Amino acid sequence: MSSSANVLRQPKPFYIIFILELWERFGYYGLQSLLAIYFVRQMGMDDATSFTTFGAFSALVFGLVAIGGFIGDRVIGTKRTMVLGALVLAFGYLLMGLADGTHHLVYLALGCITVGNGLFKANPSSLLSKCYKKGDKRLDGAFTMYYMAINIGAFISIILVPVLTDHFGWSVGFFTCTLGMILSVGSYWLLRSWVADIGSAPDLAPVNMKYMALVLTGTVAAIFLSAWMLKNLTVAHLLLAIVSSLVVMIFLREIIASNGVEQKKMIVALIMMLQAVVFFILYMQMPTSLNFFAINNVEHNILGLAINPVTFQSLNPFWIMLAGPALAYAYNHMGNSGRDLSMPMKFAVGMTLCSISFLILPLGAHFANDRGIVSSGWIIASYFFQAIGELLISGLGLAMVAHLVPQRLTGFIMGAWFLTSAAASAIGGFIASLTTVPASYGTVDALQTLSVYSRVFMDIGVVAAVIAGLMFLTAPLLTRMINSGNAV
Repeated sequence: MSSSANVLRQPKPFYIIFILELWERFGYYGLQSLLAIYFVRQMGMDDATSFTTFGAFSALVFGLVAIGGFIGDRVIGTKRTMVLGALVLAFGYLLMGLADGTHHLVYLALGCITVGNGLFKANPSSLLSKCYKKGDKRLDGAFTMYYMAINIGAFISIILVPVLTDHFGWSVGFFTCTLGMILSVGSYWLLRSWVADIGSAPDLAPVNMKYMALVLTGTVAAIFLSAWMLKNLTVAHLLLAIVSSLVVMIFLREIIASNGVEQKKMIVALIMMLQAVVFFILYMQMPTSLNFFAINNVEHNILGLAINPVTFQSLNPFWIMLAGPALAYAYNHMGNSGRDLSMPMKFAVGMTLCSISFLILPLGAHFANDRGIVSSGWIIASYFFQAIGELLISGLGLAMVAHLVPQRLTGFIMGAWFLTSAAASAIGGFIASLTTVPASYGTVDALQTLSVYSRVFMDIGVVAAVIAGLMFLTAPLLTRMINSGNAV
């Protein structure tokens, strides 16, 4: 068997982490596919408020990940933090199913989900990175396949959950997300012996009951604090700014404390994480502006088959599942032959594709029918370019962290990587709100919304193209910094 085919031959612990992440993401993306619409239809928000609230929720979801990574690395262990987060997530989805639009219960449920995700999200990828030695050529392929797990779970969920919700109500949709978390925790519990000897230092020591009690107490307090902040968006944005500043300060302190090649690599990691903020702003349009564009201005069928417009979001994981294995194989093959693109260059190519994904939508608007409805082929193509771009940026972001940062900081800096999603979520929610038609227009039809979507998507695409150009210009310098210690 050729070495390129070894991309599918990973260490045994890889597979338990793959299954764990698949079912956890099934739960989360089921919720995400519904949430902005739920805010409008069940809680009476207008579109703009729905988008900004969704942005604040997503910002908290990702903003707390760095804290979860720190707890996993330094306090109670990667695996214990991961399981605790999964259980809190399951309770949050269950509470969403029981809330029935009751505001205080919805916000409490969302508080559980933000905290649960914060505890969970950084730790499976941190655990995965510990399964490989530095320089293992399987690492890019492993993280690409790991990213596949995310998208398999998302694809199944985004198709299934909206359909179940349509037929049986909101509660059944959210209870289905709960089932995903039960399967995630259950699979890990059954196969936990596979990772018995892998983890952070606290994982390999007896449970420190004092630290565990502090974490549990902090978890409960953080749930109520998050719920309160989602009712007070200004406070949520302020806290995000504070947390982001603290994480960047810690990151900068670690950079200053390091030297030589390690320092250069950490500087590159920081620059590329800032680049990723732009990608995540684009990505956050999927459950917000792109979702509502599909509902309002895209024909609700694919190849003549009628679909729920919410499930257009499943095109993103669909394309990733098709392209992911091919890219993983290509990375492995090109790496073995010495022709692989550098990580900064992959980021630049990815940003270019994301720019195209938005620029083609205003083009499609020129071919809309006289009612302002666009063929579904345009949004299918848009999601294709966005998905390939995502594989090159977000899909490799975790591998980039594993490559560039010292292992002692893996969990924390992976959390910092997810913090880029938090900052982007808040900004992305604001940008999505620009696609809403002012209430002063009175009754709104598809022709009016098409004009607004086209203008905003064109602006997004042009800005992304300019940033992609700058990334291409700086990629050679960043590559030299990464490789500066290789020729010894």
